[in-house]
Formats: sequence, structure tokens, C-alpha cells
Amino acid sequence: MRPHCAPFTVKLVETQAELQAAQRLRYDVFVRELGGGGDLVDHDQRLERDHFDPYFDHMILTHTPSAQVIGVYRLLRGCRAERAGGFYSDSEYDLSLLKSSGRRLLELGRSCLHPDFRGGTAMHCLWGGLADYVATHRIELMFGVASFHGTDTDALAAPLSMLHHRHLAPPALRVTARPEAFQRMDLLCPDTLDRRAAMRAVPSLIKAYLRLGGHVGEGAFVDHRFNTTDVCLIMDTARLNTRQAKIYTRHAS
Repeated sequence: MRPHCAPFTVKLVETQAELQAAQRLRYDVFVRELGGGGDLVDHDQRLERDHFDPYFDHMILTHTPSAQVIGVYRLLRGCRAERAGGFYSDSEYDLSLLKSSGRRLLELGRSCLHPDFRGGTAMHCLWGGLADYVATHRIELMFGVASFHGTDTDALAAPLSMLHHRHLAPPALRVTARPEAFQRMDLLCPDTLDRRAAMRAVPSLIKAYLRLGGHVGEGAFVDHRFNTTDVCLIMDTARLNTRQAKIYTRHAS
């Protein structure tokens, strides 16, 4: 992994202190900012954690001048998922199509940035590290849940409908939300959509995946525990076109 992307450094967690720095950033974003929770969240130490953490690789982005961890990605390869009892996304989506594909899988999760570093180069630097990880492990399919804040699906009707009508995954990769919290995404007809306004309501991380050629699964999953409405994003790394590949890897060198 190429570690430097001035003024940041990207690497995989190697120590307990680094893992706790990642979990602390996750707490600040997912618990304090977005109102999430969980059985293993430690409010006293301000750590957002769960039982999957020991099985994932944790990628951290550090602001070198301050030595502060300001970005996190959590990564689980298919070859390690069985030891973890499955993928995190298994609880929200039926992943049978991906798991039976015979392709090398990587689940992405808990992606977040410190608010002071959003909208700049930090995310591209984190993606540069991810690009190296994907190349090293010859990943063929990436996937993971990404979230809209809140569980009011009426308020999210436009962006959810736009994702369904314009970015639905092909049948071979079209995972489906679990029935216990399945939410239809085709809430508005295509001809009534203001596509530009709908896209503005899509979180920046989801938009970034779409620009890279990503797709969404069938249905959203309403996660009341985390106060989010989740979609499953799937990306076939072999289908990145030349322009998209440059966007994805330009900060990896």
C-alpha cells in the first residue's frame, strides 16, 4: 500500500491504539452526529464498535501534521467472512447472488470522515489506499451498505426512486433487502422525478460510488437502530471504464 498523500497518511490498523482511534471517529460520526447506537457501543470511552471488528481490516487516514485519525474504512474479504459468521451486510440484504458468483469479494463499511475534512482531497486519499488494497487482493466485486440519514422514507422518496430507476444493479448482482425491513425504492414514477434535485439529496459517498460505475440492490433497508435508511451498493471492478478508473486510482500513486 502506498502510504503518503500529503498532508495525509493512509494505512491499515496495526495496534489497539490505532483501532480505538478509528472507533472513536466512528463514534463521533455515527453515534453523536447521526444518532446511531449498538450493543457494544462504549459511551464512556466514545468508541463505536461491534462484534465484526476483530475480523475486518481497518484502514485509517491520518492528518500527518496533527497525527489525528480523520478517515476510516472497514474492509472484509470474502475469504475471511466465514470466520466472522458472514458479512455485516448479510443482516440487511440477501447476498446469495454475490456469494455464489465465484468471484473475489470485498465488503466495505463504516466509511466516514471527520467533518473538517469533508469535501476535499481526504476522501480521494482514502480511496487511493482502497485502490491499492483492491489490487493487492485481486478483488472483483466490492459491496456494502451506505446510508441516508433518517428513517422517514417519504422524505427520501425522490432520491430512492432515482437510484432505483437509474442505477439498479443488473440481475446477476441484484441483491435484495431482507423482508423484515424491506422498503420499496420505486416510490415515484420516473416521469415525475426532478433528477437534479433528487441527486442533490443523495449522500456524497453514494454519489461517488455511482460515478465509479456502482449500482444499488433491490429495495432499501430501514435501520432504526442506526437511524438510517440503507441501500446496498455493488461495484464490479472489471467494469470500470477508463475515466472512472482514473478517478478511482489517481491518488493511489
